[in-house]
Amino acid sequence: MIIPIRCFTCGKVIANVYEVYESRVERGEEPAEVLDDLGIERYCCRRMILTHKDLIDDVMGY
Repeated sequence: MIIPIRCFTCGKVIANVYEVYESRVERGEEPAEVLDDLGIERYCCRRMILTHKDLIDDVMGY
């Protein structure tokens, strides 16, 4: 639905970097390089951002 505020595994705050990540990837940058630049180094945190699918628009109809 919406990006989780914290990583489910380690508890690091990740919601503040999601919009920056999304905009930079849309401009054509490599996702791995963007995550490195934003300081997201743990695999668990990377998983939270890489696998997120924004479904809030789909659910709002219900």
